[in-house]
Amino acid sequence: MSFKHITSRDNPVFKQLKKLAESSRERRRLGQTLLDGPHLLRDYMAVFGTPRQLIIAEGQSTNEVNGLIQELADIPTLMVTTLMFAELSPVTTPTGILALVDTPQLPLPETLEFVLMLEDIQDPGNLGSMLRSAAAAGVQAVYLSEGCAEAWSPKALRGGQGAQFVLPVVERSDLLALTGNFPGETLATVMQGESLYEQDLRQPVAFLIGNEGAGLSLKLQAAASRKIHIPMQGQVESLNAAAATSICVFERLRQNLNQG
Repeated sequence: MSFKHITSRDNPVFKQLKKLAESSRERRRLGQTLLDGPHLLRDYMAVFGTPRQLIIAEGQSTNEVNGLIQELADIPTLMVTTLMFAELSPVTTPTGILALVDTPQLPLPETLEFVLMLEDIQDPGNLGSMLRSAAAAGVQAVYLSEGCAEAWSPKALRGGQGAQFVLPVVERSDLLALTGNFPGETLATVMQGESLYEQDLRQPVAFLIGNEGAGLSLKLQAAASRKIHIPMQGQVESLNAAAATSICVFERLRQNLNQG
């Protein structure tokens, strides 16, 4: 095992890791990101194999973390102080293990019949949750607008819980062009429109979901095949974007499971 112990924040290796943890530009430049925790690391390994490097917290480990360290004994391992590790981790209660990995690039299917298009989703945790629901419901690809949070940030990865490892995500997409060229229904989720539950979703379909506060832009609403809404009771004005995404994609899955 290649093992290093770092105790200074001025160490250039630590500085580079911190920059990677905090900067989407740096992650894109290097094509790398950090995975937090044994669960996410195992999900990555199941698809892509071993990581580039492990980063572990001094004096902070569990049986699960120790098992991973032993399993990956040939991988370069960096130990840092607990406080330094906390600066790299995206969570308030770190698990004690991070992994440096190459950002995966998943190919798009040749035929797309179930797509999610997300416009200007700002919160990386929200984005991760939306990707997790999309993967679970069988979405084939997710397109993110220029203004969306980064899909490969540590917080989005944690929210996705492995979704990014199995679901093609295309960042900085031209959603207007994609909407116009999609070979099926493009459904814009808005406050007023046809009921989601009155749509025939057994055909090729793309759901368009907008920003958490502002919703979907008027240009995308106009470009879509139709506008739909999720019927609600009570005094709540709207749903969280992640909740709305889950309802839409699982309604499509329900219809397809029940057809015939």
